[in-house]
Amino acid sequence: MLPRHLIAPFTALLLGLAHCASYGATDVPRLSPGAACKAGAPVDEKGYASIGGVEQWIRIKGSNCANPIVVLVHGGPGNPTTPFADKFYQSWEKDFTIVQWDQRGAGMTYARNRLTDEVPLLVEQLRDDGIEVAHYAAKRFGKQRVILLGGSWSSVLGVHMVKTEPALFCGYVSTSQVVGPLPTQASIDATLALARAAGDQEAVARIASLGALPWTNPRYAGMFRRVIRKYEGQRIEPVPKAWTGSSPEYTTPQYEADYEAGEDYSWLQFVGLNGDGIASKIDLYKLGPKFDVPIYMVQGEQDLLTMPEPSKRYFDFIEAPHKEFMLVPRTGHDPNPPMVATQLSLLKKIGDCQ
Repeated sequence: MLPRHLIAPFTALLLGLAHCASYGATDVPRLSPGAACKAGAPVDEKGYASIGGVEQWIRIKGSNCANPIVVLVHGGPGNPTTPFADKFYQSWEKDFTIVQWDQRGAGMTYARNRLTDEVPLLVEQLRDDGIEVAHYAAKRFGKQRVILLGGSWSSVLGVHMVKTEPALFCGYVSTSQVVGPLPTQASIDATLALARAAGDQEAVARIASLGALPWTNPRYAGMFRRVIRKYEGQRIEPVPKAWTGSSPEYTTPQYEADYEAGEDYSWLQFVGLNGDGIASKIDLYKLGPKFDVPIYMVQGEQDLLTMPEPSKRYFDFIEAPHKEFMLVPRTGHDPNPPMVATQLSLLKKIGDCQ
């Protein structure tokens, strides 16, 4: 959820990934409508499509184009999953067609549509973009509905999407559910308790230096996240080396500046220069309890950012045709093998989605 220069975010700190590739003005790939899906045929497509009136980067991959579609919404905001998903989610490609897109202000989409700080990043606009991507994917492969998967920041975006157009989705798998403004006092207290138990005076002093919530310095959340990641890391199953690294097309130097600029833009929009950004206004309870799609919530037992208790309270609040809450041992806030395996088991439970 955080930009590299503030906290060494998920894509860099956890995975050591390279950055996304950038294309010149004369060689920008665009997605074609594609031929009709022939059952059994694999699909591997990437390029720009017009979404919400601008060119947005979409990645589609699977071993059988007739399989159910999973629209995977990335977190951050500003941290697209497209560079590394071929390795992280490779095991899913046998049973599902995985569709991702780089949101406004992120990755390839930011490289194509650079934004200034004066242009606001709006939840409603991102929501509508995501719904349009889901429609695009459904039409491309002759489906009526798709499965939606979101985590962390995108757990919020996913809720807005399924609330707005439930008929488009046959299930929503939410991970590391954000319910309201982050961080919470409970998160601070839990992390402080671990640091004190370990005799980690440096971490205790760092947290104390941040003062009381709400924080108005956008760097404070990054400073706190470093401590969280340290203590989560001691209690979770690590990411295998085989999962690290990005696909070759996401490695050119040109996009180094674009990617980091997109992170800066998105993060400042999220936290705000005075703690008044998107994050400060999140309140999923205001959207009401009723969902018209099945809800599956995956929560890391060791998650110190979106902690199990607030996620479970929100889960208990919601009303859905079917709902399940999965507490995953040896898992924190970010994806790791137990989390990815649990997500896959729930996707298979949802099954075919026409």
